Amino acid sequence: MTKPVLKKKLLPHLIALALSGGFAHQVYAADPVAAEAAQTSEAAPVGDTATVEVRGIRERLKRNLAEKRDSGNVIDTVTAEEVGKFPDKNVADSLQRVPGISVDRTWGEGRDIFVRGTDKNLNLTQLNGQAVASGYWWKNDSQSRGFNYDILASELVASIDVYKSPSADLDEGSIGGLVIVKTRKPLQLKPLVAQVSVEETYSKLPKKTDPQISGLLSWTNEQKTFGALVAVSRQQRTMRRDGLENFTDSTKYNIVDQNGVVTPGAYASWGGGSAIFRQDRKRTTGDITLQARPNANTDISLNYMNSDMSMDNSNQNYLWEAGGLADKNGNITVTNPKFITTSNGTKALVGGTVGPTGGVSFEPIFRQSYIKSEVLDLEGTYDADNWKFHGQAGTTKGSGGSDHDRNFWFVGNTRTTFNIAPDTYEVKYQDINPLDPSKLTLQSSRDWIRRMETKENYAQGDLTLDVNNGFFKSFKVGAKLRDTTVQNHRTIGTDGPGNPGWQSFSLADLSTGASPLLSQKAANPGSLTQYAWVDDGLAYSKGFPMYDKGMVYAEAKGEYYKIKEKIYATYARADFATGQWRGDFGARIVKTDQTSEAYQDLTGTGNYTLANVSRSYTDVLPNLNAVYTVNKELLVRGAVARVMARNTYSDLSASTEVSGTTNAATSGNPLLKPYHANQAELGAEWYYADASLLSATVFAKKLDTFIYTQTATENVGGVMRPVTRPYNANNGETVNGLELQWQQAFSSGFGAIVNYTYTDAKTGANAGGLKLNVVGNSRNQANITGFFEKDGYSARLSYNYRSKAYGALDEGGQDVTSAYGQWDASASWDITPKISLYLTAVNITNEVIRTNTTDGLPVGVYENGARYSIGLKAKF
Repeated sequence: MTKPVLKKKLLPHLIALALSGGFAHQVYAADPVAAEAAQTSEAAPVGDTATVEVRGIRERLKRNLAEKRDSGNVIDTVTAEEVGKFPDKNVADSLQRVPGISVDRTWGEGRDIFVRGTDKNLNLTQLNGQAVASGYWWKNDSQSRGFNYDILASELVASIDVYKSPSADLDEGSIGGLVIVKTRKPLQLKPLVAQVSVEETYSKLPKKTDPQISGLLSWTNEQKTFGALVAVSRQQRTMRRDGLENFTDSTKYNIVDQNGVVTPGAYASWGGGSAIFRQDRKRTTGDITLQARPNANTDISLNYMNSDMSMDNSNQNYLWEAGGLADKNGNITVTNPKFITTSNGTKALVGGTVGPTGGVSFEPIFRQSYIKSEVLDLEGTYDADNWKFHGQAGTTKGSGGSDHDRNFWFVGNTRTTFNIAPDTYEVKYQDINPLDPSKLTLQSSRDWIRRMETKENYAQGDLTLDVNNGFFKSFKVGAKLRDTTVQNHRTIGTDGPGNPGWQSFSLADLSTGASPLLSQKAANPGSLTQYAWVDDGLAYSKGFPMYDKGMVYAEAKGEYYKIKEKIYATYARADFATGQWRGDFGARIVKTDQTSEAYQDLTGTGNYTLANVSRSYTDVLPNLNAVYTVNKELLVRGAVARVMARNTYSDLSASTEVSGTTNAATSGNPLLKPYHANQAELGAEWYYADASLLSATVFAKKLDTFIYTQTATENVGGVMRPVTRPYNANNGETVNGLELQWQQAFSSGFGAIVNYTYTDAKTGANAGGLKLNVVGNSRNQANITGFFEKDGYSARLSYNYRSKAYGALDEGGQDVTSAYGQWDASASWDITPKISLYLTAVNITNEVIRTNTTDGLPVGVYENGARYSIGLKAKF
């Protein structure tokens, strides 16, 4: 019922209100967060009155540059107003505009970030200076330390600071950069501030329109000693992603042709398919802040943030198989097989004909997925004449996964010819018509119930002494405790012949016709772009009731782990200034106590035992930031530091599981060493005109290790077995780079924001002798934005580009995601001083995300389509 209300009642009401001048007109075109953004993170003294001023893009640029210029760190800042002028729906999409940051857009909306050529797991994001627990919805997502930006709506953000050089009082855990998202506080706004926006978003690929509404209400008493703020965002979005997928596999098979000729030890994909993924996202994010300032020295705030996102989705995939048809001896029969030789000298099967037995499969999956995060944070500051105490304590918990992940497995008989030669994806089902559902019969079904959970309690306190005596200006000492528990659970339900209540049927029983035309931009002439598929209504009304009758559930013990960490940090920082120099130096000492718990099956018989592995390690992390003021327009900035980042939770699992059908085992590695890096940078910033900047920064990072996965022979359960697990590389990696920024506000309301980042990233060889490209790195990144704002009209056109990026080892090479560039646009019109109409367009040209191996084998080709929105924003 939400959508009709928005369309028929709220939008027309706001339009009528705007045209009639229904809101007071004392202030022109001001966002209610403008005054807050103009302040620093510290509270203003009692008696200061926050004012909302006339502020356009030029003023926002000046404010961003002022924060960058005054900081001792290498930092970039994005304010709430700036976020609102981009067509971004979450914080990751906003961060892609920052120099040195690229975004993973695999699902059509930014989810993970990469900073200065480092992987997403080597960057830390915090909310108001503390961690936010989050999870992932997809069954194949590993539980990383990266922040899932899906949970945080951009409407709730006051500002975003990206620290590229650390100080001792900032948390460790980042090698690329530390991102701190700040929420709004009521005493930094006018006594009464309200904002509401309503929006309709049209997604072109699924041809669906969805509503969004957000609002903010902030109040302070007359004495400005107490305030309360409530912000809420409710967003719906219908997603569709079309994909041509090749399920690559580094297992080696014996390929037997029609004449009995054997090609031994060749790679062969399990198979592949033409997929349509659809997701209905419903995200509700709320933020409540209470702030008290009982006297001029004391500031206390209590913040609660809750994000609840349901992400019900389906994925239907019409499949061919190769490795999936191998017999128990690893033999695959292929007529007229075709091969290429991969980078490591091993042949890979790229073409031929398989079948007719089991030559086609069809897999519809229906998931009831979710992501939830909560934060409760208490922060207080007492600021005396020459000293200040700051304390912060809180708790955060998050979860993600699926209540159900139901899968049907249909099979048909046909000869299937495939061609996945480099940059090619062609499949022909010779004996059946993919539009005929009667040829596919249900063989089995399963259900996965997964839950990833994270909980962290934290407490921090520090004391700053203002000495302002000669060289030293202040000293700061502090301590912090973090207590984190991470768990992963999966329950698997199976159903098939032999289970009580099992019932088979054909695809025709659940299909009412053909899928939409798929992959219209990405497909080759020989790609499958339409087939009979499962009707959603029939799946829920007919399929699932039959499906659930015989389902037998059991815990997947091999996937369980629980990791506990207690992190103790102490730090000391000194700020200095003399002549034209200023900066800070200090050190952070961090001890990590870690326990990894998981089940182990050392015999392949299903006899699991619970194992625990504990360890401790201590890091000393010094740093120096220095700024030299050449004159009032020119600064030279430098920094050196030692930084660290911890391993992903999934890699640290203590699990070991031997296959029940082979001699092989898979395992985590709870003794992995964390990442360390020595880094340095030097840059110049020229503030040559109003709201304008020209800057250049060179940076270098030397990492002592990287993580790779390899198979080696180990003694497991008294038997020598091949074990696949993650390892530390003895040789690390280097990331050297250059960042360039140009920002210019021209006359007549025009302006430009341009930045470019070059990273030269290299690794040493792993134990197997293979040299990897740095995971997550793109050598070239660029952002170009042109803007116009005058007389209540505003428009932006933005282009975001990154060159190819590297992923995991794959079929003798390494995954490579091709270069990607995306056009976005936004425009607004201030109908009245209090009402704005705005338009956005995202991924205007429907860019394709393409991943191949370094040898050209296709891995996945995806398109998400463009989306457009129209909305009204009222501010008073």
